[in-house]
Amino acid sequence: MNREQASAIRAVDLHKTYSSGRRKVDAVRGLDLDVRRGEFFGILGPNGAGKSTTIGILTTLVRPTSGSATVAGVDVARDPVAVKHRIGVVSQQNNLDSELSAQQNLEFRGRYFGLPAAESRRRAVRLLEVSGLSQRAQAMPHQLSGGEAKRVAIARALMHTPEILILDEPTAAVDPHSRRELWNTVRSFQASGLTVLLTTHHLEEAETLCDRVAIIDKGQLLTCDTVANLISQTGGGSVLTAYFDGPADQIALAGLPNVTRVDVEGDCVRLFTQRTEGLLNQLMVLGSAAGRAIRDVVTIRPSLESAYLALTGKEYRA
Repeated sequence: MNREQASAIRAVDLHKTYSSGRRKVDAVRGLDLDVRRGEFFGILGPNGAGKSTTIGILTTLVRPTSGSATVAGVDVARDPVAVKHRIGVVSQQNNLDSELSAQQNLEFRGRYFGLPAAESRRRAVRLLEVSGLSQRAQAMPHQLSGGEAKRVAIARALMHTPEILILDEPTAAVDPHSRRELWNTVRSFQASGLTVLLTTHHLEEAETLCDRVAIIDKGQLLTCDTVANLISQTGGGSVLTAYFDGPADQIALAGLPNVTRVDVEGDCVRLFTQRTEGLLNQLMVLGSAAGRAIRDVVTIRPSLESAYLALTGKEYRA
Protein backbone atom coordinates (compact mmCIF):
# COMPACT_ATOMS: atom_id res chain seq x y z
CA MET A 1 0.00 0.00 0.00
CA ASN A 2 1.51 3.35 -1.04
CA ARG A 3 1.28 6.51 1.04
CA GLU A 4 -1.74 7.91 -0.83
CA GLN A 5 -3.67 4.69 -0.16
CA ALA A 6 -2.60 4.66 3.52
CA SER A 7 -3.91 8.20 4.00
CA ALA A 8 -7.58 9.11 4.04
CA ILE A 9 -6.76 12.53 2.56
CA ARG A 10 -3.46 13.71 1.18
CA ALA A 11 -2.55 17.02 -0.45
CA VAL A 12 0.91 17.74 -1.83
CA ASP A 13 2.04 21.25 -2.85
CA LEU A 14 -1.57 22.16 -3.56
CA HIS A 15 -2.20 25.49 -5.33
CA LYS A 16 -5.34 27.30 -6.42
CA THR A 17 -5.15 30.67 -8.16
CA TYR A 18 -8.25 32.59 -9.18
CA SER A 19 -7.96 35.09 -12.03
CA SER A 20 -10.15 38.12 -12.64
CA GLY A 21 -8.89 40.09 -15.59
CA ARG A 22 -5.30 40.99 -14.83
CA ARG A 23 -5.74 40.35 -11.12
CA LYS A 24 -4.77 36.99 -9.63
CA VAL A 25 -5.61 35.75 -6.15
CA ASP A 26 -3.69 32.84 -4.64
CA ALA A 27 -6.29 31.17 -2.42
CA VAL A 28 -4.16 28.09 -1.71
CA ARG A 29 -0.36 28.29 -1.90
CA GLY A 30 1.63 25.07 -1.64
CA LEU A 31 -0.58 23.38 0.95
CA ASP A 32 0.45 19.97 2.30
CA LEU A 33 -1.99 17.82 4.32
CA ASP A 34 -1.98 14.19 5.42
CA VAL A 35 -5.11 12.93 7.20
CA ARG A 36 -4.90 9.42 8.60
CA ARG A 37 -7.64 6.85 8.14
CA GLY A 38 -10.08 6.85 11.06
CA GLU A 39 -8.84 10.21 12.30
CA PHE A 40 -10.92 13.16 13.49
CA PHE A 41 -9.01 15.99 11.79
CA GLY A 42 -9.64 19.72 12.01
CA ILE A 43 -8.71 22.55 9.65
CA LEU A 44 -8.66 25.99 11.27
CA GLY A 45 -7.85 29.42 9.95
CA PRO A 46 -9.19 32.98 9.72
CA ASN A 47 -11.48 34.27 6.99
CA GLY A 48 -9.62 34.17 3.69
CA ALA A 49 -7.16 31.53 4.90
CA GLY A 50 -8.08 29.12 2.09
CA LYS A 51 -10.24 26.69 4.09
CA SER A 52 -13.26 26.87 1.78
CA THR A 53 -11.12 26.52 -1.34
CA THR A 54 -9.32 23.53 0.18
CA ILE A 55 -12.64 21.87 1.05
CA GLY A 56 -13.86 22.69 -2.47
CA ILE A 57 -10.86 20.90 -3.97
CA LEU A 58 -11.23 17.85 -1.72
CA THR A 59 -14.94 17.57 -2.57
CA THR A 60 -14.20 17.99 -6.34
CA LEU A 61 -16.12 21.28 -6.61
CA VAL A 62 -12.91 23.26 -7.26
CA ARG A 63 -10.17 22.14 -9.61
CA PRO A 64 -6.63 22.78 -8.30
CA THR A 65 -4.29 24.94 -10.36
CA SER A 66 -1.34 22.67 -9.54
CA GLY A 67 -0.20 20.09 -7.03
CA SER A 68 -2.17 16.98 -6.16
CA ALA A 69 -4.88 15.84 -3.77
CA THR A 70 -6.11 12.32 -3.15
CA VAL A 71 -9.17 11.25 -1.16
CA ALA A 72 -9.30 7.59 -0.11
CA GLY A 73 -6.46 7.02 -2.55
CA VAL A 74 -8.31 8.56 -5.52
CA ASP A 75 -7.02 11.66 -7.31
CA VAL A 76 -9.65 14.42 -7.04
CA ALA A 77 -8.84 15.86 -10.47
CA ARG A 78 -8.52 12.60 -12.40
CA ASP A 79 -11.56 10.76 -11.02
CA PRO A 80 -14.00 13.10 -9.27
CA VAL A 81 -16.91 10.66 -9.62
CA ALA A 82 -15.04 7.98 -7.66
CA VAL A 83 -14.17 10.56 -5.00
CA LYS A 84 -17.84 11.51 -4.57
CA HIS A 85 -18.69 7.87 -3.87
CA ARG A 86 -16.10 7.80 -1.07
CA ILE A 87 -17.11 11.00 0.76
CA GLY A 88 -20.12 12.37 2.55
CA VAL A 89 -20.35 16.15 2.80
CA VAL A 90 -22.31 18.38 5.19
CA SER A 91 -22.08 22.16 4.77
CA GLN A 92 -23.25 24.96 7.05
CA GLN A 93 -26.29 25.62 4.84
CA ASN A 94 -29.46 23.62 5.45
CA ASN A 95 -29.95 21.93 2.07
CA LEU A 96 -32.48 19.27 2.99
CA ASP A 97 -35.23 18.82 0.41
CA SER A 98 -38.11 20.82 1.86
CA GLU A 99 -40.73 18.64 0.10
CA LEU A 100 -39.51 15.39 1.69
CA SER A 101 -39.67 14.12 5.26
CA ALA A 102 -36.49 13.40 7.19
CA GLN A 103 -36.61 9.71 6.29
CA GLN A 104 -37.49 10.44 2.67
CA ASN A 105 -34.48 12.76 2.42
CA LEU A 106 -32.28 9.82 3.39
CA GLU A 107 -34.05 7.29 1.18
CA PHE A 108 -33.81 9.58 -1.83
CA ARG A 109 -30.04 9.96 -1.29
CA GLY A 110 -29.69 6.19 -1.10
CA ARG A 111 -31.54 5.71 -4.37
CA TYR A 112 -29.37 8.40 -5.98
CA PHE A 113 -26.33 6.28 -5.15
CA GLY A 114 -27.93 3.17 -6.62
CA LEU A 115 -29.32 1.42 -3.54
CA PRO A 116 -32.45 -0.71 -4.03
CA ALA A 117 -35.57 0.77 -2.45
CA ALA A 118 -35.73 -1.77 0.40
CA GLU A 119 -32.04 -1.34 1.28
CA SER A 120 -32.34 2.43 1.11
CA ARG A 121 -35.29 2.32 3.51
CA ARG A 122 -33.47 -0.04 5.89
CA ARG A 123 -30.38 2.18 6.01
CA ALA A 124 -32.46 5.32 6.49
CA VAL A 125 -34.31 3.83 9.45
CA ARG A 126 -31.06 2.60 11.01
CA LEU A 127 -29.19 5.90 10.56
CA LEU A 128 -32.05 7.90 12.04
CA GLU A 129 -32.13 5.50 14.99
CA VAL A 130 -28.39 5.86 15.62
CA SER A 131 -28.77 9.64 15.32
CA GLY A 132 -31.52 9.67 17.95
CA LEU A 133 -34.10 10.83 15.42
CA SER A 134 -36.44 7.84 15.06
CA GLN A 135 -39.30 9.89 16.50
CA ARG A 136 -38.68 12.62 13.91
CA ALA A 137 -38.49 10.36 10.86
CA GLN A 138 -41.73 11.66 9.35
CA ALA A 139 -41.14 15.31 10.26
CA MET A 140 -40.71 17.78 7.43
CA PRO A 141 -37.54 19.94 7.40
CA HIS A 142 -39.41 23.05 8.53
CA GLN A 143 -40.59 21.12 11.60
CA LEU A 144 -37.04 20.23 12.68
CA SER A 145 -34.89 22.29 15.02
CA GLY A 146 -31.54 23.51 13.70
CA GLY A 147 -29.71 20.74 15.52
CA GLU A 148 -32.12 18.06 14.32
CA ALA A 149 -31.79 19.24 10.73
CA LYS A 150 -27.99 19.00 10.97
CA ARG A 151 -28.18 15.46 12.34
CA VAL A 152 -30.51 14.50 9.50
CA ALA A 153 -28.03 16.03 7.04
CA ILE A 154 -25.18 13.98 8.56
CA ALA A 155 -27.25 10.80 8.44
CA ARG A 156 -28.11 11.55 4.81
CA ALA A 157 -24.42 12.08 3.99
CA LEU A 158 -23.70 8.58 5.33
CA MET A 159 -26.38 6.75 3.34
CA HIS A 160 -23.88 5.42 0.77
CA THR A 161 -21.44 4.35 3.53
CA PRO A 162 -18.61 6.72 2.57
CA GLU A 163 -15.12 6.30 3.99
CA ILE A 164 -14.77 9.99 4.83
CA LEU A 165 -17.23 12.52 6.29
CA ILE A 166 -16.42 16.16 5.54
CA LEU A 167 -18.10 18.68 7.83
CA ASP A 168 -17.75 22.30 6.71
CA GLU A 169 -18.74 24.49 9.67
CA PRO A 170 -21.75 22.27 10.44
CA THR A 171 -22.67 23.90 13.76
CA ALA A 172 -23.05 27.46 12.49
CA ALA A 173 -26.24 28.92 14.01
CA VAL A 174 -26.82 25.81 16.15
CA ASP A 175 -27.47 26.29 19.88
CA PRO A 176 -25.00 24.79 22.41
CA HIS A 177 -27.28 21.93 23.52
CA SER A 178 -28.00 20.86 19.95
CA ARG A 179 -24.30 21.20 19.17
CA ARG A 180 -23.44 18.65 21.88
CA GLU A 181 -26.05 16.21 20.55
CA LEU A 182 -24.65 16.67 17.06
CA TRP A 183 -21.12 15.83 18.17
CA ASN A 184 -22.30 12.78 20.09
CA THR A 185 -23.82 11.56 16.82
CA VAL A 186 -20.62 12.20 14.87
CA ARG A 187 -18.49 10.51 17.55
CA SER A 188 -20.63 7.37 17.37
CA PHE A 189 -20.06 7.12 13.62
CA GLN A 190 -16.33 7.86 13.88
CA ALA A 191 -15.94 5.11 16.47
CA SER A 192 -16.80 2.60 13.74
CA GLY A 193 -13.79 3.68 11.65
CA LEU A 194 -15.14 6.68 9.75
CA THR A 195 -12.62 9.43 8.97
CA VAL A 196 -13.95 12.91 9.82
CA LEU A 197 -12.61 16.17 8.42
CA LEU A 198 -13.94 19.28 10.18
CA THR A 199 -13.81 23.01 9.70
CA THR A 200 -15.42 25.01 12.49
CA HIS A 201 -15.65 28.51 13.88
CA HIS A 202 -15.82 27.08 17.41
CA LEU A 203 -12.30 26.45 18.67
CA GLU A 204 -13.58 24.56 21.71
CA GLU A 205 -15.17 22.03 19.34
CA ALA A 206 -11.88 21.39 17.60
CA GLU A 207 -10.11 21.15 20.94
CA THR A 208 -12.60 18.60 22.27
CA LEU A 209 -13.12 16.50 19.15
CA CYS A 210 -10.04 16.50 16.95
CA ASP A 211 -7.16 14.06 17.12
CA ARG A 212 -5.04 16.59 15.22
CA VAL A 213 -5.53 20.13 13.97
CA ALA A 214 -4.04 21.92 10.97
CA ILE A 215 -3.88 25.72 11.16
CA ILE A 216 -3.68 27.46 7.81
CA ASP A 217 -3.37 31.13 6.89
CA LYS A 218 -3.04 32.86 3.53
CA GLY A 219 -3.35 29.51 1.78
CA GLN A 220 -0.39 27.94 3.57
CA LEU A 221 0.00 25.46 6.40
CA LEU A 222 1.30 27.08 9.58
CA THR A 223 1.36 23.95 11.70
CA CYS A 224 -0.29 20.56 12.20
CA ASP A 225 -0.28 18.59 15.44
CA THR A 226 -2.37 17.38 18.36
CA VAL A 227 -4.01 20.07 20.46
CA ALA A 228 -1.87 19.14 23.46
CA ASN A 229 1.33 19.47 21.42
CA LEU A 230 0.24 22.80 19.93
CA ILE A 231 -0.41 24.21 23.39
CA SER A 232 2.94 22.90 24.62
CA GLN A 233 4.86 24.17 21.57
CA THR A 234 3.47 27.68 22.01
CA GLY A 235 4.56 27.87 25.64
CA GLY A 236 1.48 26.46 27.33
CA GLY A 237 0.69 29.87 28.83
CA SER A 238 -2.29 32.16 29.14
CA VAL A 239 -3.10 35.20 27.01
CA LEU A 240 -4.28 38.43 28.59
CA THR A 241 -5.81 40.84 26.08
CA ALA A 242 -6.54 44.43 27.12
CA TYR A 243 -8.42 46.95 25.00
CA PHE A 244 -7.63 50.60 25.72
CA ASP A 245 -9.63 53.73 24.94
CA GLY A 246 -7.12 54.75 22.27
CA PRO A 247 -3.94 53.65 20.48
CA ALA A 248 -1.70 51.67 22.83
CA ASP A 249 1.62 52.05 21.02
CA GLN A 250 2.90 54.67 23.46
CA ILE A 251 2.39 52.51 26.55
CA ALA A 252 5.73 51.34 28.04
CA LEU A 253 5.29 47.57 28.11
CA ALA A 254 8.90 46.35 28.16
CA GLY A 255 10.10 44.27 31.09
CA LEU A 256 6.75 43.05 32.42
CA PRO A 257 7.45 40.05 34.70
CA ASN A 258 6.49 36.54 33.50
CA VAL A 259 5.54 37.92 30.06
CA THR A 260 7.12 36.03 27.15
CA ARG A 261 5.64 38.08 24.32
CA VAL A 262 3.82 41.37 23.80
CA ASP A 263 1.67 42.15 20.75
CA VAL A 264 0.27 45.65 20.21
CA GLU A 265 -2.25 46.41 17.48
CA GLY A 266 -4.19 49.66 17.58
CA ASP A 267 -5.95 49.88 20.92
CA CYS A 268 -5.26 46.20 21.71
CA VAL A 269 -2.43 44.86 23.88
CA ARG A 270 -1.96 41.10 24.05
CA LEU A 271 0.35 39.60 26.69
CA PHE A 272 1.51 35.97 26.55
CA THR A 273 2.34 34.88 30.06
CA GLN A 274 2.81 31.96 32.42
CA ARG A 275 1.22 33.94 35.27
CA THR A 276 -1.61 36.44 34.95
CA GLU A 277 -1.68 37.48 38.62
CA GLY A 278 -1.06 41.20 39.03
CA LEU A 279 -0.70 41.89 35.30
CA LEU A 280 -3.99 43.73 34.95
CA ASN A 281 -3.06 46.19 37.72
CA GLN A 282 0.32 46.79 36.09
CA LEU A 283 -1.35 47.42 32.74
CA MET A 284 -3.75 49.90 34.31
CA VAL A 285 -0.83 51.81 35.87
CA LEU A 286 1.22 51.80 32.65
CA GLY A 287 -1.80 52.80 30.59
CA SER A 288 -2.64 55.65 32.95
CA ALA A 289 0.93 56.95 32.67
CA ALA A 290 0.45 57.12 28.90
CA GLY A 291 -2.99 58.74 29.19
CA ARG A 292 -4.90 55.57 28.35
CA ALA A 293 -7.59 53.68 30.29
CA ILE A 294 -8.60 50.05 29.87
CA ARG A 295 -12.13 49.62 28.55
CA ASP A 296 -12.20 45.81 28.34
CA VAL A 297 -10.03 42.82 29.20
CA VAL A 298 -10.14 39.12 28.26
CA THR A 299 -8.03 36.33 29.75
CA ILE A 300 -7.64 33.01 27.93
CA ARG A 301 -6.22 30.07 29.85
CA PRO A 302 -3.93 27.52 28.12
CA SER A 303 -6.05 26.09 25.31
CA LEU A 304 -6.25 25.73 21.55
CA GLU A 305 -7.40 29.35 21.46
CA SER A 306 -4.28 30.55 23.28
CA ALA A 307 -2.11 28.41 20.97
CA TYR A 308 -3.90 29.85 17.94
CA LEU A 309 -3.27 33.40 19.16
CA ALA A 310 0.40 32.62 19.71
CA LEU A 311 0.79 31.12 16.23
CA THR A 312 -1.18 33.67 14.22
CA GLY A 313 -1.29 36.78 16.41
CA LYS A 314 -4.99 37.01 15.55
CA GLU A 315 -8.24 36.31 17.30
CA TYR A 316 -10.07 33.40 15.71
CA ARG A 317 -12.82 34.52 13.39
CA ALA A 318 -13.58 31.68 11.00
